[in-house]
Amino acid sequence: MGNPKAFLTVPRQEAGDRPIHERIADFGEVEQTLNESERMLQASRCMECGVPFCHWSCPLGNKQPEWQDAVYKGKWELAYKLLSATNDFPEFTGRICPALCEKSCILNHCIDSPVTIRENECSIIERAFREGYVKPKSYARNGKTVAVIGAGPAGLSAAVQLNKRGYEVTLIDKMESAGGLVRYGIPNFKLDKYVIDRRMAVMEQEGIHFQFNTMVDLNDLPKGYDAYVISNGTPTARDLKIPGRELKGVYFALELLTQQNRRLAGVEFSKEETVSAKGKNVLVIGGGDTGSDCIGTCHRQGCKSVTQIEIMPKPPVGYNPATPWPAWPVILKTTTSHEEGCERRWCLTSNKFIDDGKGNLKGVEVEAVEWVPSPDGGRPQMKLTGQKEVIECEMVLLAMGFLKPEHPQYAENVFLAGDAKSGASLVVRAIASGRQVAEEIDNYFKKK
Repeated sequence: MGNPKAFLTVPRQEAGDRPIHERIADFGEVEQTLNESERMLQASRCMECGVPFCHWSCPLGNKQPEWQDAVYKGKWELAYKLLSATNDFPEFTGRICPALCEKSCILNHCIDSPVTIRENECSIIERAFREGYVKPKSYARNGKTVAVIGAGPAGLSAAVQLNKRGYEVTLIDKMESAGGLVRYGIPNFKLDKYVIDRRMAVMEQEGIHFQFNTMVDLNDLPKGYDAYVISNGTPTARDLKIPGRELKGVYFALELLTQQNRRLAGVEFSKEETVSAKGKNVLVIGGGDTGSDCIGTCHRQGCKSVTQIEIMPKPPVGYNPATPWPAWPVILKTTTSHEEGCERRWCLTSNKFIDDGKGNLKGVEVEAVEWVPSPDGGRPQMKLTGQKEVIECEMVLLAMGFLKPEHPQYAENVFLAGDAKSGASLVVRAIASGRQVAEEIDNYFKKK
């Protein structure tokens, strides 16, 4: 701990975001960066607590106090080595992780001002690439081959760890490139895709094989491999099957997000195929991060307006006594996309999509709901109020999450990882799952 009083004298400083009028004109990353001296000062705020709850709460077990101290002392290569020992893709988590570590930081509990752990993490890996600390390595082969089905963060992490252990790894994905939802679901204004391409280049140089544009039948896995990792995520989005669902203008969130990311990568779509919010009033159904990503994307496409509705009550700002630490704090989250312009409403359910008489969407009938305590003390129960109204819109984006996938009975040499195993979750948990499954496969062969 280089400066034991820094947390008393150095205030939390975030890098901040690009101005709204500038950023909504492009898909460049919104978040800015601090200069080196400011970043080192932020790292000095870490108190190296006797019990580091940041480390405890991180699914990857990142050793935050150690690399914070290294950054403060200017030992950037050491910081990179400490960080990469537990995290295969800090360039992902440093941009899009909700920072479970910061919610557990003692400074968060004491003065509501945690260490800028996520931003510090991102600065370490960017410095590492810039200074050449990230170098491809070669590993002795053990003669075993593994096919990883799905090249999202879980599959990528499993591939990296298996490759280090000497396995010949082939990553197979139905899309034209690797990344999964990180590439095709996360907008470029949160994570530019050169970040993934840069890492893929390192992985290829280390001997990992990629096979794209390939659909795999999970009931008939490709032959010739000694083990398999199923890490194809959660392919099925939660639908809203109410009257009018078939109308033109009602889309799943990923239909918009994936197509926009692919267009930015150079993929072309016909006029009939194009999903665009340009000139439209948009309604986003679902109050989570995916809904927020839709809002930011719609602004950049030139929408007329965006409204976001959520069936649950509006959470409190700052602190929620119903979800004290160590529970995840259910509080109001206002993202950069919300700041760009959005009407947000809560306690609304959707009854039907309204036809304009030509098969096109022109609005959604919604109804206010109340949440009442359950008699048995369980989850609150939803009660319809009869207060109905129509929200006029020409586009609806369904951002209500994903269904946990069901799998056939696999052979003993087939392993599940990431969202395919647990259902939709965080990127940091997917990476942790990939690392875990690599260890499970290695133990499987050692026992055999």
